Amino acid sequence: MSNRQSKTASEFQAAVTSSRKLLWSAFGFSLFVNILMLTSPLFMMQVYDRVLASGSIPTLLALLILVSGLYLTMGLLDWIRGRLMARSGARLQSNLDGGLFSISLKMALKPSERTKPNSLLKDLESVQQFLSGPGVFGYFDVPWIPIYLFAVFLLHPELGVFVTIAATIIFIVAVLGARFTSKMQSEATNTAAQAEKTAEMMRQSAQTVKALGMGEAALRMWQELRLKALTMQINYSDRSGAIQNFSKIFRQFLQTAVLAYGAWLAIRGDMSPGSIMAGSILMGRALSPIDQAIGHWQPFLRARQGWLSLKEFMENVPDEPKPMELPPAQGNLSANNLVVGPPGTRTPLIQGVNFELPAGSVLGVIGPSASGKSTFARALVGAWAPLAGELRLDGATLDQWESDALGKQIGYLPQDPTLFTGTIAQNISRFDEKTDTQAILRAAQIAGAHELILKLPDGYESDIGEGGAQLSGGQRQRIGLARALYGDPALLVLDEPNAHLDSEGEATLMRAIQVTKAAGHSTVIMAHRPN
Repeated sequence: MSNRQSKTASEFQAAVTSSRKLLWSAFGFSLFVNILMLTSPLFMMQVYDRVLASGSIPTLLALLILVSGLYLTMGLLDWIRGRLMARSGARLQSNLDGGLFSISLKMALKPSERTKPNSLLKDLESVQQFLSGPGVFGYFDVPWIPIYLFAVFLLHPELGVFVTIAATIIFIVAVLGARFTSKMQSEATNTAAQAEKTAEMMRQSAQTVKALGMGEAALRMWQELRLKALTMQINYSDRSGAIQNFSKIFRQFLQTAVLAYGAWLAIRGDMSPGSIMAGSILMGRALSPIDQAIGHWQPFLRARQGWLSLKEFMENVPDEPKPMELPPAQGNLSANNLVVGPPGTRTPLIQGVNFELPAGSVLGVIGPSASGKSTFARALVGAWAPLAGELRLDGATLDQWESDALGKQIGYLPQDPTLFTGTIAQNISRFDEKTDTQAILRAAQIAGAHELILKLPDGYESDIGEGGAQLSGGQRQRIGLARALYGDPALLVLDEPNAHLDSEGEATLMRAIQVTKAAGHSTVIMAHRPN
């Protein structure tokens, strides 16, 4: 493992250690909580064996006051360990979120067959949710089951053996039941997710579905998946319900059997009535962590798998060295035998590209659909790394620039501009924390978007909705152009910039290109038509 890899692993380990301190503290509180759980059976023993036998009211009151204090203490400790676990999960997530999000963005540009970008964040979330949920306490309490079994052995060895055998049977039945139904649950969940994904795809393409008369076909496709998911869910519910009912009835039977066995021992004179009740309570407490742990078996498995995936990935992912900061770009762009293809493949879509574009020049790239124009645009802005050859900005290859620093030198308008949830001003400024109001206005004016923005209800503070859903295609195109022009980038890359523009919009676009050229910056335009 390289030094950079070791640094990544150490950062991951530091985050884990920080969270683990809280986890161990919560585990320590579990010891005292479980010891205090013995309060109830001990109280029952004293009431049946002493208070009822002696008829002493003062003794009963003294015991009640003592037990009340112990219950308050147990409740306080249980509350504290819950807070510790919630903070343990939150601290782990907050310490890893930023790094994982950055890695997921990079992975989205470099697809991997082994790990999907979103899976990292989902793995971390599954771990956080389990640590912050109630299910974790079942697993925390399992190690203390021997305490309760030992207490039963102290009441009577035969009863201890009986309860131990009963707890073992319950545990085996629960584990086998969870494993027997886990595959069915997973298949039902995946099918339901597929049905939801199909429905969402149809909703996003509602206009196309209606225009092509595919409404009934879309409904039939969705209903088939939905029916399959419902059938699988019913089968899972039937089997898991049968197992849970059997387990429930069996537990109740064992609880009764313990009382009966204790009564038989009491008849023999080997146990007192209080010990019978205490033994029943102790058995219920011994089985409680098992029930709770098995009840949260699926979240535990998801969290465990997520943790193992995160650990393996973070310990093996190489860190990318941060490039030295370069001076602001002038816009001199050149390519030498450039070969570009989709990330994760070695199949070139364009190859053998050579050109030199001095600062202040405009380059037009004309070609039919699927000729590689968008591929070329993605390479120019650094989204797709070259498979071979070189692409240089002011003499430096694009990988010599730090990613965000390169982005500030480039203005990019993709063929279908994506806007993000927020205000128009935020989108134009690229959500920069150090927002320059004058720079926003200048970019909007050059893009011809200023007037249309002012006509909106809240002007520049108008919320565009998810993905700019509240805007027309032409409005999104102009705001996307304003975003590309924000900050006077040295290189402006426009991919089919007039796709959603009318004649007035095209005239505005040409003026924006002229302004960029006059400022001494370079522009590359991808288009179908020479005009």
